[in-house]
Amino acid sequence: MADLVFIRLALVCTLAGAAAYLRPFHLSAVLAGLCGAAVAALIICFEIRLNQVSLKRLIGAAVGSLLGIIGAFLVSGVVRDAGFEPRTASFATVVILLVMGYIGLLVGAAKGDLLDLSVLGGLFGGDRTRRSAKLLDTSVIIDGRIADIAGAGFLDGGLLVPQFVLRELQLVADSADANKRQRGRRGLEILQRIQKLPGAEVRIIEDDFPQLREVDLKLIELARRLECKLVTNDGNLAKMAQLQRVPVLNINELANALKPVVLPGESMRVYIVKEGKEADQGVAYLDDGTMVVVDHARRLIARHIDITVTSVLQTPAGKMIFGRLASAELTLAN
Repeated sequence: MADLVFIRLALVCTLAGAAAYLRPFHLSAVLAGLCGAAVAALIICFEIRLNQVSLKRLIGAAVGSLLGIIGAFLVSGVVRDAGFEPRTASFATVVILLVMGYIGLLVGAAKGDLLDLSVLGGLFGGDRTRRSAKLLDTSVIIDGRIADIAGAGFLDGGLLVPQFVLRELQLVADSADANKRQRGRRGLEILQRIQKLPGAEVRIIEDDFPQLREVDLKLIELARRLECKLVTNDGNLAKMAQLQRVPVLNINELANALKPVVLPGESMRVYIVKEGKEADQGVAYLDDGTMVVVDHARRLIARHIDITVTSVLQTPAGKMIFGRLASAELTLAN
């Protein structure tokens, strides 16, 4: 990062000094130097913007602008031969060149997303591999289940961890709050565990977006630039990414999808741990955390009982199972 800042400063100083020495358009040395520095600033802004554009868009923009320039030269030849006054013809030529080059640049960049660079192989064959990579956010690392999923071989491609995520983990691990400190250290331990898994490839990437302050926004922008999937268990981050058409793998959704299917009429044995919100209800939990609400079970707290499932409710937080006491347990409750 420091090297990049030095190079940019060198560009500004070089262009400002050259303009002050050469004094184009008969400008004063000071004004020429300021113009040179302004041109350098525009070049740097253009370079920063190019860094945020995907390779496919760059190729599309380059091809589109080239075709636009070629078309402009062909049309300019017709304009010159049309008998216009020389200055008018020169102005029309410049306008045609700018308009067609501009249109070619925009249309080429927009259509560049349709390119499939992987079919070219060689240098571009890695595009498909990059797409299969997964970008990890802070919450999913601290959660820890990503290590089990990776260990089971359900994640193809490399696992990408940005430096700004590592910095956030380090800040949490150094927090004065004991709970936060424990969460941060757990996250670092999970990363070490994943790195030791056979076949797992964890890559630390340096890409950053200094203009964005929030880590969530940086993750979304990075996933868009790398054209990879974002792995998270943060519902708000997942929604923000989906709104911006960034593919998301939500660990919580995966966990809900893997919960065993329970149908009304089935029997199960549960342990009542507390009373429910409604009168005379008892609440139990399955091993996967699914809540089970049982009618007439308030008097059976701290007991294992047999129940019959009456209904299953799917909520944004997961499934809830409702049941009634089996006949033998009903007698005990009464």
